[in-house]
Amino acid sequence: MSGLSPAQVEQFNREGYLVVRGYLDPVEDLDPVMAEYAGVLDRLAEDLFAKGVIKSTHADKDFSERLIHVCQESGKVLAQHFDFSLPQKNIQADTPIWTGPAVFNVLRNPRVLDAIESLIGPEIYSNPVQHVRLKLPESRGIADEAGQLVQGATPWHQDNGVVLPEADETDMITVWSSLWDAPIESGCLEVVPGSHHDGLVTHCPLGAAGAGIPLKLIKQAEAVPLPMKRGDVLFLHRRMCHASLPNISNRVRWSFDLRYNPIGQDTGRKAFPGFVARSRANPESELHDPDAWSASWLETRRRIASEGNETFFNRWDAKAEVCA
Repeated sequence: MSGLSPAQVEQFNREGYLVVRGYLDPVEDLDPVMAEYAGVLDRLAEDLFAKGVIKSTHADKDFSERLIHVCQESGKVLAQHFDFSLPQKNIQADTPIWTGPAVFNVLRNPRVLDAIESLIGPEIYSNPVQHVRLKLPESRGIADEAGQLVQGATPWHQDNGVVLPEADETDMITVWSSLWDAPIESGCLEVVPGSHHDGLVTHCPLGAAGAGIPLKLIKQAEAVPLPMKRGDVLFLHRRMCHASLPNISNRVRWSFDLRYNPIGQDTGRKAFPGFVARSRANPESELHDPDAWSASWLETRRRIASEGNETFFNRWDAKAEVCA
């Protein structure tokens, strides 16, 4: 195992975050994922064109421009078609989800697992609170019926705050990486160093934006932006206060956020399927089959759609005093 150095682990524990430059190989680790997603976009565009939703498949454009044009012409963000997790509510039998083998390989990337092992030990569970983020430029984005930009800048939050209370003591690590460069203008993340030492902060429901921490509870003057290059990896403590800046560039900001915790600890979304990514004590328990991983999500979608899921992940009360 290579993993993180003792100095890097110490920095993570002290600051609550760690950026490791060039940790992933852009060609070996990221290009297969990008190729897989190009296929997803191609099939989506063809389907929307066949249904008359869009007048062109925009096949002559690169991935970013093509996605922007397809979203604008359809009037929808279409993000769920690319995500490898289900939404938090209104899950239907046909809710889109993408669980391809290249994505599964990223979840099991040995370099990523080496780093996680440095932080939480060798018994590693892939937490199902995971996403791909394809954020359109704000000037070219899609607004909802209320005029609010869909998938704009992410409000301040802690990843501990978007899971259920049973996972409050789970040693959950977030792994954030950009599939291409994420400079400040494209909406990189920003963090408040050391804020993880302050415990879980009250969040307020924000409708379609999920939940966020009121600005009056954030030490905004101490916030640090974290521009990233392709191949850089950011590790976040579960209680690190962070947000994303607005994407004021002309290009999609494309990133992954993955989460891991020690085997046996609560994921905070037990309705969703995780898996054993690494186990030194019981290696035969590891999941190596991308088809089995995909099947677990499809079965979960079927089950939840049949049972109903209106109040699945809500833990915050809009009537809280700080939310007023």
